[in-house]
Amino acid sequence: QVRLEESGGGLVQAGESLRLSCVGSGRTFSRDAMGWFRQVYGKEREFVAGIAGVGTRKNYADSVKGRFTISRDDAKNSVTLEMNSLKPEDTAVYYCAAFTTTRTTAVVTTAGGYDTWGQGTQVTVSL
Repeated sequence: QVRLEESGGGLVQAGESLRLSCVGSGRTFSRDAMGWFRQVYGKEREFVAGIAGVGTRKNYADSVKGRFTISRDDAKNSVTLEMNSLKPEDTAVYYCAAFTTTRTTAVVTTAGGYDTWGQGTQVTVSL
C-alpha cells in the first residue's frame, strides 16, 4: 500500500524544461529523506537530487547542479524535480525514492540507502 508514483516525463528538445512529480500514498513522506535517481538501460542507477527528511538540506549530482531543483510539498505528500536546460545526456528513466526507516537531516545519495521506490518515468531529450 505504500507507494511512490512518478509523473511528468516526456520527450523534449535540448534546452527545454520538464517538471517531474512524485506523489506518495499509504504513508506520509514529509519527514522522510527523498531522492531522485535516473537510469539508462544497461547502466547503474545514479543519484540525481536529494532532500533531507528533517531540515532543508539538499544535494545534487554535479551533472545537474544549477539546472535541476528538488523540492517538496507536504500538503500534497509529494516531491518535485524541476529540470531546466535539459541536455540529451539527461535522457533516462527517472525514479523517486524514499528513506523511511529513520528520520534524518542528511541527504541520502546512494540507491542502496533507499527502501521505497516509484516505478519510474521516462525522460527523453532530443537534439
